[in-house]
Amino acid sequence: MSNRAKVAVAGVVAGVILLWLHPWVGLLVLLAVPAAAYLLLDPAQRKRLRRVSRKQLGR
Repeated sequence: MSNRAKVAVAGVVAGVILLWLHPWVGLLVLLAVPAAAYLLLDPAQRKRLRRVSRKQLGR
């Protein structure tokens, strides 16, 4: 398993545990982490990400 996959699995496990222990904190973490990751991208990367997402939706 690659290092990225291990980090992803650990993140999911941590989110599920937080969701179980403190539902509001877990929900906040599950929503805030992807939003923060998107905001950390520079504008060119965001544009490329949106373009690829639209192509996958069949537009």
